[in-house]
Amino acid sequence: MLSSLRNGSKALRGCSKVDWSSALAASAQQSAGTVGTSYQNITSLLSLRNFTTEQRGTTVLCVRKLDKVVIMADGQVTRGNEIVKPNVKKVRKLNDSVIGGFAGATADAFTLFERLEMQLEQHPGQLTRAAVELAKLWRTDKYLRKLDAVMVVADDKQSLTITGNGDVLEPHDGIIAIGSGGSYALAASRALIDIPELTAVEVAKKAMTIAADTCIYTNHNFTTETLDSKQELED
Repeated sequence: MLSSLRNGSKALRGCSKVDWSSALAASAQQSAGTVGTSYQNITSLLSLRNFTTEQRGTTVLCVRKLDKVVIMADGQVTRGNEIVKPNVKKVRKLNDSVIGGFAGATADAFTLFERLEMQLEQHPGQLTRAAVELAKLWRTDKYLRKLDAVMVVADDKQSLTITGNGDVLEPHDGIIAIGSGGSYALAASRALIDIPELTAVEVAKKAMTIAADTCIYTNHNFTTETLDSKQELED
């Protein structure tokens, strides 16, 4: 076993980045028979490694306070250790009464937003029903279930998170945060929301600034969409 691993490591020394994974897979296959591990399991681990290096980080925050609801997002797109673009717009207005933001693959999110717009046309004024119908399609459709994104949408009454697992979640306090810096933005927003002098936009901006100062995948290039809110939050 040790000799096969040594041979594998020698083979990797002369490999470029392009053929590194294939060389490692070949070495793993050689040693797999010795230790009783299946080749399929090892190649699956290699695929997982490649997948995780492609994950994108971002922060998207939705804050609802008094008569306003705001969705704010940073503009950074990251691939591995590289900043690909610093000024991507990750929030948009779907129609006159619904706004949204996303974390994940940009093209995938735009496709999902288009599907949500279609559902809103079929169910005008019913954001929850439109979101549930989208979640059902997203989870069951052979094409859509491959899309990699998480969505935040809001109208004048509700704020929702929609995922590819079939989740449609409404927060109890009117605050939603997703992405790599989401936990920082969520904690900051909950700490700031009860300060009477701060508006929804000011709470979101301060919280996003804290997230951007903490998360390396989030920058300070914020974009914002706002709506008038009519929701009465639970005590």
